[in-house]
Amino acid sequence: MITLITEKIISWQKRAPFLIFILAAVVGTFTGLIGSLFQLSLNFILNWHENFSKYSLEIPYYLKYFLLFIIPALMGAISFYLVRKYAPETSGSGIPEVEGALMDLRPIRWKRVLPVKFVGGLAALGSGMILGREGPTVQIGANLGKMVSDTCKLENKESQHTLISAGAGAGITTAFNAPLGGILFVIEEMRAEFSYTKSSILAVFIGCISACLTYQLIINSAPILTISTPNSVPLNSLWLFIILGFVLGIIGSCSNFLILKTRSFLASFYNKNKFNFIITGAVLAGTFGLLFSFRSELAGDGFNVIPKVVEGLYGFYPLFLILIFRFFATIISFGSGAPGGIFSPTMALGAIIGVLFGFIIQDFFPNYDINLATFTILAMAGLFAATIRAPLTGIVIVMEMTNGYMLILPLILTCSAASFMAQTLGSSPLYSAILENTLKNQKSV
Repeated sequence: MITLITEKIISWQKRAPFLIFILAAVVGTFTGLIGSLFQLSLNFILNWHENFSKYSLEIPYYLKYFLLFIIPALMGAISFYLVRKYAPETSGSGIPEVEGALMDLRPIRWKRVLPVKFVGGLAALGSGMILGREGPTVQIGANLGKMVSDTCKLENKESQHTLISAGAGAGITTAFNAPLGGILFVIEEMRAEFSYTKSSILAVFIGCISACLTYQLIINSAPILTISTPNSVPLNSLWLFIILGFVLGIIGSCSNFLILKTRSFLASFYNKNKFNFIITGAVLAGTFGLLFSFRSELAGDGFNVIPKVVEGLYGFYPLFLILIFRFFATIISFGSGAPGGIFSPTMALGAIIGVLFGFIIQDFFPNYDINLATFTILAMAGLFAATIRAPLTGIVIVMEMTNGYMLILPLILTCSAASFMAQTLGSSPLYSAILENTLKNQKSV
């Protein structure tokens, strides 16, 4: 009898990885489904913005301006209220919270987080605030991983963490239609928290693949950015991309510093009055909602701007002004604590910087004959690397988003130079710094 029981236990332990793989596929599928629904809903809301401002000609202009401000302002107020009242951990991208959960330092309250992050994130991004779609999808995916592990009553911490990580990777996959980027995000960004085993890595693979298949079945399989795909660049021009990386490293370091300072300042402001958080959300959402309706390049996640700047629709000086505005607007939006991410706005900033850099290079070195799309793709990945400090993830996500696979060598040079410069300047990776501040505040309470 004892022998039979022992054999059954051994048999179950051998099958346990297979069970985790099945659950990882479930988590990935759920994440792809909910993430796709999130994106479709967001696109519907943003299309309403554009259509209302274009086709509501019979409405008096003052009433139209009022509605275009007040409706997004209400969306922002609802979003910030949900975060404040029910799930403060949904503030920001949520990625530091996922990393903290993998260290068993932060709780995962999926019953609260899932509805708040979906509805709150949809309201915040739909208002026109400069936020990224990956924040909601990553935190939703990780919480779905916890939900599945709780539902199946998995008591093993490693198994729970594996499903949480698979959900986070699936969230990146769904946000950018980038399965390899989702896998590398877990391996590189969560390297300090993720428990590496053959089973856990394979589970992340399965989760990201499942999410990608679900996303492509619901939406489509095309890259999310439609820009001209450049060919390889001349070898004698590679030094330019190292310089571009250094520039991006400086800008990324400044961005991280200002985001952390903004978060700290606004946290003190919010503590003075419990309504300050909600009022801030309403004012920011209303302002960016109005801007998005009339000058869409000044609001939103920025993916609508990238094709325009690559096509050369803006001159150098107008584009420089857009860069300055979006730089500080991104810092304010993300630093406010809105439930949205920073990946997409960072890539949009990088695209603008790349085109500006390309204008200068085309004037001074016309013999290189490098098109603007090349600088755009390189700078998107480079600024990501300088800010998030996950250069390999940035390279792969940008290649999957743009089909820029021919630029692998200059991408590596640019991202390496950007990461080197950011580290030399003493800039901490953004998510690590946010998590550290969160844990400090948690101990002081």
